[in-house]
Amino acid sequence: MKIYTKIGDQGQTQFFGCGLVSKDDPRIEALGALDELNSVLGVTLTFIQDEPLIQAVKQIQNDLFQVGADLAGSALGKDQLPRVKEEHISALEKNIDELEALLGMPQKFILPGGTPASSFLHLTRTVARRAERSLVRASKTINLNPEMLKYINRLSDYLYVLARKANKEVEIKEQHPLYNFFEGN
Repeated sequence: MKIYTKIGDQGQTQFFGCGLVSKDDPRIEALGALDELNSVLGVTLTFIQDEPLIQAVKQIQNDLFQVGADLAGSALGKDQLPRVKEEHISALEKNIDELEALLGMPQKFILPGGTPASSFLHLTRTVARRAERSLVRASKTINLNPEMLKYINRLSDYLYVLARKANKEVEIKEQHPLYNFFEGN
């Protein structure tokens, strides 16, 4: 078997349970956004030194494959592919709550940045938001597992607190935006 199938040469690709679909189909766009998010997480890992943070990001990467399988198998029976479950969301919420207890809630917006690890985690947060928008668009084409949308929404929150934690570990102070020409600064 070869990596290339030549099906894509005509602008189409195979989608589980749906046959050939156009490469600009919202479901394919959503799969691509999830793939991009996972790839950016892979790059992010090269900048992380903290072992618990490395393990957290690796868990997210594995979960994203389950999200992708769930999306790809949306037209298939419930037990034919791994599905995102309420336990995935509960695990994220537990991790977010633990980190927020450690970090506190910021009173103002914070600027993305600080350490390379934190900066890349902020980037993954924004890519996760784009993936979420893609999934919402896809949900208008195909009936999606609602837990998948909850998971990806919660994931961007989790990435936000992980970015804050990456800075806090090395005592990088959070920076707040300065609004030029605004007298309230």
